[in-house]
Amino acid sequence: MEVEFSMWRQIAEASLVVQLVMVMLVGASFWSWSVIIQKIISYRTARVEAARFDRSFWSGEPLDALFDEIGTTPSGRSERIFAAGMMEWRRSHRQDGGLIANATSRIDRSMDVAIAKESEDLQKGLQILATIGSTAPFVGLFGTVWGIMNAFIAIAGEQNTNLAVVAPGIAEALLATALGLLAAIPAVIFYNKLNADSDRIISGYEAFADEFATILSRQLDA
Repeated sequence: MEVEFSMWRQIAEASLVVQLVMVMLVGASFWSWSVIIQKIISYRTARVEAARFDRSFWSGEPLDALFDEIGTTPSGRSERIFAAGMMEWRRSHRQDGGLIANATSRIDRSMDVAIAKESEDLQKGLQILATIGSTAPFVGLFGTVWGIMNAFIAIAGEQNTNLAVVAPGIAEALLATALGLLAAIPAVIFYNKLNADSDRIISGYEAFADEFATILSRQLDA
């Protein structure tokens, strides 16, 4: 008897539980790739914005003029951190032109809060990749165990160990494992890569905040 082992045939003839497992794994894989693509675009945009702002910041243009140019609600991440520091810098000036005490520490805290918000936004979605990467193989393994159990039940029912009886159930079970790995492997690889990219971008923001705070501190000392 000829047995067809195409993937679609195996999915169509799988038990309901294994079909649900396969649907979950395929959905998780698409979800994972949507997060990966969105994060790659987001991180690339963040790097371009940071490079563009660095050129403006170090161009020699007065900081007050640069702040007036970008406004209080800029679109770029680096610009938002800069704006948070500049807004606190301006709030720290008294009407007589003097500075309120502890201005430097307040400026640092304002930029730290802005960096924390940007960090949270940059890392949003990475937990999804970590969850898919860690759970998808076990979901696939559950489908495998269920499929093999059904294969043994079929063998017992027909009292026949012929390959035509055994093979479909085993193939169905292994397909669930393959789909689990197909969802998990890219999620783990890109989680590690994107997490490292996020850390580098955030480190750049922190380095900029330190440099900006140093510039403001020199102005205070002057």
